[in-house]
Amino acid sequence: MTDKINEYSDIFSLNNRTAFIVGGNGLLGFEITKAISTYDAQAIVLDINEKLNNDLDKTIYRNFDCSNLDSIETALNDIINEYGCPDIFINCSYPRTKDWSNSSFKDISLKSFQKNIEIHLNSYVWLAKIIANQMVNNKREGSIIQLGSIYGILGQDLTIYEGTEMTENMAYSVIKGGIINLTRQMAAYYGRSGIRVNSICPGGIIDGKQNKKFIKQYSKKVPLNRLGNASEVASAVLFLASDAASYITGSTLVVDGGWTAI
Repeated sequence: MTDKINEYSDIFSLNNRTAFIVGGNGLLGFEITKAISTYDAQAIVLDINEKLNNDLDKTIYRNFDCSNLDSIETALNDIINEYGCPDIFINCSYPRTKDWSNSSFKDISLKSFQKNIEIHLNSYVWLAKIIANQMVNNKREGSIIQLGSIYGILGQDLTIYEGTEMTENMAYSVIKGGIINLTRQMAAYYGRSGIRVNSICPGGIIDGKQNKKFIKQYSKKVPLNRLGNASEVASAVLFLASDAASYITGSTLVVDGGWTAI
């Protein structure tokens, strides 16, 4: 019995593995970095935000601007040359323009829409492609995890914004829907090389800044009657990064308290 217990506990270990985490200092990224580090991977945080938890011994920070598509391939290859091809690649970045709050159908401009597609969707696509090709070239059976959203699966429920200054976001749904289908396409193509590609789709996550009326209205729509916590997304990422998910690829793991179930 003890051997069996150890077998199952060991498959969650990330010992001797290297993880690149794009956006690893953000709201979700910070918790994901902590989870990955706790399970013994060397975490390389790629972010423009230099905040870092120094308590995480195996965590290394490198400045990285994923929104600069003219330089991301060179910048990423430089990091790979320094630390080697990663076993795990997680993209939880959230690049967006300064006018992101004006992305409703009513207010968005074509220029803003195009720019956000470029820096968010296109950067996710290109970074994942670079890493997957590196894994193939290095004969690395790795795990790639992309952050989608429930709003890449469903349309936004406008009733949760009533009485607030919040609105729907046209660009967001297009971006996240694209990331989710990229996951399926990459899984189909790279599976022959033993590379797993999955996406996580969180529901609303508490960030300490949301309008109280929005929180109340959103929570009423959720079977678990609340928003999620960043740590709950990080736990799902940890699962997909580990050998516990060794037969899972092309999957969209929804972490939403049941929002999409009804």
